[in-house]
Amino acid sequence: MGLFSKDIRTLDDLFVHTLRDVYYAERQIEKALPKMIDNATDPQLRARFEKHLDQTKGHIQRLEQVFELLGVKAKTVNCPAINGILEEADEVSSDIDDKEVRDAALIASEQAVEHYEITRYGTLIAWAKQLGRSDCANVLANNLKEEQATDRKLTEIAENRVNLQAA
Repeated sequence: MGLFSKDIRTLDDLFVHTLRDVYYAERQIEKALPKMIDNATDPQLRARFEKHLDQTKGHIQRLEQVFELLGVKAKTVNCPAINGILEEADEVSSDIDDKEVRDAALIASEQAVEHYEITRYGTLIAWAKQLGRSDCANVLANNLKEEQATDRKLTEIAENRVNLQAA
C-alpha cells in the first residue's frame, strides 16, 4: 500500500499507514545507530547516540503497543524518506576523514532523522486525537517528547563542543 494507494480511503487508514511508516523508520534507525556510534569520536556524542539507541528500542515497543490498542497487525511499510536520510548519513560519515568534522556531520545527520520522526509523531498524535484515540495519542506523545529532547541535546552538543572543535 503506497501513500497514495486506493487502499487509503479514510483518516483511520491513513493513520495506520503512517504508523507503519514510522514503525519502519524506527526499525531502520535501530539498525543504523550502532554504526553512527562507532563513527562518533566525541564522548558526549557517543553517549547521546547510545542513549538514543536505547530510546529507539522503547519507541518500537510503544509503537507495537499502539498497534495492539488499534487491534491491527504491527507491520512496516517502506519509507523512502528515512532510507534516504540514513543513506546520506552513512555516506557522509564514510567520506569525512577529519574526526571533528565527521562528528559535526553525524550530528547534522542524526538531527535530520530526529526532525523526520518529530513530524511523523506530531501528525500521528493530531490524527489520533481527531479519531478519538487519546489512548494512542498519549503513547505516541512519549515518543515525541523523547525525540524532541534528543534533538535539543544534539543541538547543545553541537553548539557547545563539536562545531567549535570542527571549526
